[in-house]
Amino acid sequence: MRKTNKKNFKKTLSKFTTGVTVIFAEKNGQVHGKTVNSFNSLSLNPPLILFSLGNYSSSINTFLNSKYLTVNILSQNQKKFSDHFSQKNPDTKKIKFLKGIHNTFFLPNCIGYLECKLIDKIKKGDHIIFICEVLRVKSNDKLKPLNYYNSNYIK
Repeated sequence: MRKTNKKNFKKTLSKFTTGVTVIFAEKNGQVHGKTVNSFNSLSLNPPLILFSLGNYSSSINTFLNSKYLTVNILSQNQKKFSDHFSQKNPDTKKIKFLKGIHNTFFLPNCIGYLECKLIDKIKKGDHIIFICEVLRVKSNDKLKPLNYYNSNYIK
């Protein structure tokens, strides 16, 4: 077994297949979104999820100061959204959103949507873990997920 270094650690983690989400938060009427694959369910009762963002993320302050967030679980045909929201300061002005109850926003044609209330933030290493209570969900069983493995999208 090799000694843990940043390059080997990142390479090894890339071997874990994940789904892809885009998470939105709102600040002063502007929607901010980030592509996130560090997303997990945390609890069924109460319904909780968690995700993490790097301390260096371009929208970190928006997410830290938001009360409500939305998680969009992307389908195979939504790679363009994953790529777009993985950029630094992605533009959201031309994106057509669906609107949630708590001034939240969703992408159309996702596999699943979760409207959440942010309840805790934990700083660990170079990331912040966001813990959210899930308020509303919707899923679409007819679509296939966008998956990520070995730093590439896979089918």
